[in-house]
Amino acid sequence: MKITLTVNGERHRLDVEPRRTLADALREDLGLTGTHLGCEHGVCGACTVVVDGEPVRACLMFAVQADDAAVATVEGLAGGADGDGTLHPLQEAFSRCHGLQCGACTPGMLMTAAHLLDTEPDPDRATIRAEMSGNICRCTGYTGIVDAVADAAARRARGLRARETS
Repeated sequence: MKITLTVNGERHRLDVEPRRTLADALREDLGLTGTHLGCEHGVCGACTVVVDGEPVRACLMFAVQADDAAVATVEGLAGGADGDGTLHPLQEAFSRCHGLQCGACTPGMLMTAAHLLDTEPDPDRATIRAEMSGNICRCTGYTGIVDAVADAAARRARGLRARETS
């Protein structure tokens, strides 16, 4: 089937089998290997991407279901406003707060956290924990991840307030 996706702001036309997952289309057809496959049952969250503003498990969604959709992947986080390759504030915070170790869960964690901060700019730690609970990490113990999301939210809030007062 022929489908059209807008991935990280770039429009793509693909010819996919109806049974092909969105994760496979992103990784194999578009070369966006940042979307990791973990359990391939939708449990671990490593494959989380944002489709039309909502986080989804790319291993459970068929590519044809994303026809005409806007898809955001972890590759779309970096780059800065000018496409200069700078890290997204969440990526910086994950590094600064030790929110990553092996990296298997990190793309899904980042996409879940990005969605959280887009919908709830100032989440408390309980909200962060609840939102991130759908993503499994076997290395970090989650404290660094929660710290990173809280840090990114706080830094973003300070940046927004600084611009509002100027």
